[in-house]
Amino acid sequence: MRKPSFPYILSAVAAAALFVVLADSPSESMRAAHAQGSAKKTVKGQPASKQEGVTVNDTTDDPAVWGKLFPLHYELYLKTVDMQRTKYGGSEAVPHSPSDADPRSIVARTKVEEDIGLRTMWQGYPFGVDFREERGHAYMLIDQKFTQRQKVAPQPGACLNCHASTYVAHKKAGGGDLMKGFEHVNKMPFGEAVKLVQHPVSCIDCHDPGTMQLRITKPAFIEGIRALKASQGVKNYDVTKASQQEMRVYVCAQCHVEYYFQGPERRLVFPWSKGVKVEQIHAYYDEIGFRDWTHRDTGAPALKAQHPEFELWSQGIHGRAGVTCSDCHMPKIQYKGSTLTDHWVRSPVLNLKNACYGCHSKRDPKLTERELRDRVEQIQDRHWLLREQAMTALLGLISDLKAAKDAGRSDGELTTPRYLQRRAQFYLDFVEAENSTGFHAPQEAARILAESLNYARQGQLALRDPNFKPTVEVVNIPPAPSTTPPAKGK
Repeated sequence: MRKPSFPYILSAVAAAALFVVLADSPSESMRAAHAQGSAKKTVKGQPASKQEGVTVNDTTDDPAVWGKLFPLHYELYLKTVDMQRTKYGGSEAVPHSPSDADPRSIVARTKVEEDIGLRTMWQGYPFGVDFREERGHAYMLIDQKFTQRQKVAPQPGACLNCHASTYVAHKKAGGGDLMKGFEHVNKMPFGEAVKLVQHPVSCIDCHDPGTMQLRITKPAFIEGIRALKASQGVKNYDVTKASQQEMRVYVCAQCHVEYYFQGPERRLVFPWSKGVKVEQIHAYYDEIGFRDWTHRDTGAPALKAQHPEFELWSQGIHGRAGVTCSDCHMPKIQYKGSTLTDHWVRSPVLNLKNACYGCHSKRDPKLTERELRDRVEQIQDRHWLLREQAMTALLGLISDLKAAKDAGRSDGELTTPRYLQRRAQFYLDFVEAENSTGFHAPQEAARILAESLNYARQGQLALRDPNFKPTVEVVNIPPAPSTTPPAKGK
């Protein structure tokens, strides 16, 4: 199992090597600007001298061009190449031998090679081959391009939604129509679609180049938030009418969410039409009979959860209090004489003074950063203990199911325990794939893990007693299509 470790900071030698090999992320112009180590000062983060004749428009996806107008923001954005662990998240730099097939000289630490639980629950799925610790936005494109999952199963262009700056690519592919371009790129093979993009997430994905206001550019979110609002009684929701505070969440929720690929066209869909709680999303998948894959050892119709930060945050105390993603991950800071939003997007644990102290010290002026860190780690320690207990229960069910299958038990006899594996595994994976180790919503995360453990133990009871009645209705998921669906990318 993954063990907590103390923070490690990317060494100067590793940092130098990093800039030599990263061909796709950040871009050449980004690396050059970062190497210079300087940027013109601005007044409160406003654009630099307009005499330079630099402009940005709706086709400018290179962040280096925007950086000429906003040099301090850009300088901070470039810092997302830095790799530093917290107790439970992030990754130190791991040396990697570059090759023609994979030019990276530094990668994040593997999870599946260190955690038998993850390998076991993902048997038969590409994540069981390659899944690594998270690292900064600068790597989102190159890591997806060279993951070993690309060799295990074909991935679609839809993966680019969360791994690249896609706004300009979608517009071009659709002849100026963003939605048509999105639909076209979704179904392209990843190897072809990736040729349409050049950068990881860029300024244009979140900002209107004319007004610099926050905006939504990802069609999957436009459709997803409309479906979610409809489930809450709001018809035909128009995301352009969202408040500024809502937008400080929505721009992040364009990617940090659960999703699946719908149909042969591989349309990227956020499964929110019943709500964003784990049981509502699971009910959605049950209703449409969706599975990501069939578990190799047990034959269970399995689901793979993906980074549902927005969904879990919405159930937590910070979400209920109106605290946004940007408030904690991109707080207001003083930087080189200017006040601006910190575009070095990272864990608040690495930036406690700016991210947390401003609000929490108002209630307790004597509060220290050490006390804040201790609070976070206490929440995460408790979450990890529950995670381990839920994983133990799931592995027990998988082991028993595999033995029953190998012993010749019929599919009819295994329908109930397989469904309970599907449910237990998705609940566990929901908080495993979510990147806060429970912090975004501690009580909700604890509830989800308790439910996961309960379903796993019920699955074992169902194997032992054919008359056992589980506490949830068993849904018979139809057989998988004849062709293996492409794996999701993280």
